[in-house]
Amino acid sequence: MATDPSARFQRLGETDRPPVHFEVDGAPVTALAGDSLMVAILTNRPALRRSEFGPHKRAGFCMMAACQDCWVWTRDGERLRACDTPVRAGLSILTEQPDITWPIRA
Repeated sequence: MATDPSARFQRLGETDRPPVHFEVDGAPVTALAGDSLMVAILTNRPALRRSEFGPHKRAGFCMMAACQDCWVWTRDGERLRACDTPVRAGLSILTEQPDITWPIRA
């Protein structure tokens, strides 16, 4: 599995697990079985999502499903906490809330 140098997380071990393929914002992503969505996304990208309240990029915070900083959405509009949701094949994840657009203050 190739490593993207711009990714927030770099995988150092456990590289022998089976690959899992899914999409993030329409782009194909490969993770490993057992990864959380947060780990899967951040080993492929520099940020998890954009904040609803501005242009700032977010990468999660607490890693235990308490802070609500890691929300992502399925293409169907289901909201998921990326830090405690296991990746599964065929998911189509959006990193911006699909049904609401908050005004961005410059």
